[in-house]
Amino acid sequence: MSTSVGTTQEQLGRLFDAVVAAERVIARGHAVRAAAVDEVRRFSEDHAAEILLSPNSRWDRDEIARRELSSELAATLHLPEPTAENLIAESRALADDLPATRAALQAGLISYRHAQTLIGQAWSIPLTALPAFEQVLLPIAESQTVAKPKHTARVLRERLHPETIASRRARSIQDRTSWLQAEPDGLATLHLTTGAELVQSIFNRANDLAASMNGANEPRSLTQVRTDVLSDLLINGVTPAGLGEGVRASVQVTVPVLTLLGHSEEPGHLEGYGPIDPETARDLASRAPSFTRLLTHPETGVVLSVGRDRYKVPKRMRRFLRLRDETCRFPGCNRSARGSEVDHTHDWHLLGQTAHDNLAHLCKASHDLKSETRWRVVQTPGGILTWTSPTGRDFVTQPATVLPTGPPGAPPLQTSEPAPF
Repeated sequence: MSTSVGTTQEQLGRLFDAVVAAERVIARGHAVRAAAVDEVRRFSEDHAAEILLSPNSRWDRDEIARRELSSELAATLHLPEPTAENLIAESRALADDLPATRAALQAGLISYRHAQTLIGQAWSIPLTALPAFEQVLLPIAESQTVAKPKHTARVLRERLHPETIASRRARSIQDRTSWLQAEPDGLATLHLTTGAELVQSIFNRANDLAASMNGANEPRSLTQVRTDVLSDLLINGVTPAGLGEGVRASVQVTVPVLTLLGHSEEPGHLEGYGPIDPETARDLASRAPSFTRLLTHPETGVVLSVGRDRYKVPKRMRRFLRLRDETCRFPGCNRSARGSEVDHTHDWHLLGQTAHDNLAHLCKASHDLKSETRWRVVQTPGGILTWTSPTGRDFVTQPATVLPTGPPGAPPLQTSEPAPF
């Protein structure tokens, strides 16, 4: 090897060393954050007794302190509250239960993802078995990818866990979930977490159906066919109880008038997702039985029509608010407005009005947080909410869609009907 080539390789080696050094700094930073988060938790728990309960409070002081802690940490770090709750639990585990893992993280010997793997498997292991658990896994975590210690941890956890896997499965299945994640360029991902045998069966059935259709004249790949099969089954399928027969998925899409007529290529707007291409918007708007058509003026954006295709539709104001908010309006919460409650920002029983500038969507968890804790909120013109945390810091949430309050000359969007909850 020539001198010049050797020098180049040495320089490249030093660059790799710099990457490793940066990774160690990041790991140490995670260790510092974990210590800080746990200090906040301890302080909050130690001062929970100072919380003043209202006569009608449904929560005790410990519950209020716990929710105030997780919600304000989430707002501070711009995280969903469940993610903040996990961070608090992980930080506590590092501080109290896994000292060797904490030390390895502080030394930059493992990444935070490696630490999370150990924490996730260690939570239900008896405390007396944790030192042996760390002793086996930390050397693997220091030299292998996350997948390797995760596999070993699962095997070791089965040997150390005091409960049978059957009893744990019966409990964990209660946490089955599904959720939607928007992706770039008009795509989205549907996540499904449930029993392993169910997920495997779903995949196998879709794969078998796709394979049976994947003939010589099929232009799609097996993966594309399988994905289309799953989509068709979910939209048009029927459950064993007969549910879903004759039911079609309903999506709300806003389409500029000129786009609908084919005279403009301005994107449409899919509720809960965002901009979609004009061709898809026109296709969705044309299928009245499955989609609600929302026509807007191409210049002012004023809602001109919500269509006459369905009789049973939300009240005018509810439709407006759902379009404006799209999600729960608490900081960091992305739960859909479709499944949230319409809340009076200035409470109804305190003479708050049922008007568009005093209403916003809150999911049940955030609504309870507003009612039971020291979080406070005010609404300013344009549907802007300013939330003040228990520590006195402000967090602002903007509406997802800026919409006018109604067509020119129309009365304000308000009603004298009773509060909706």
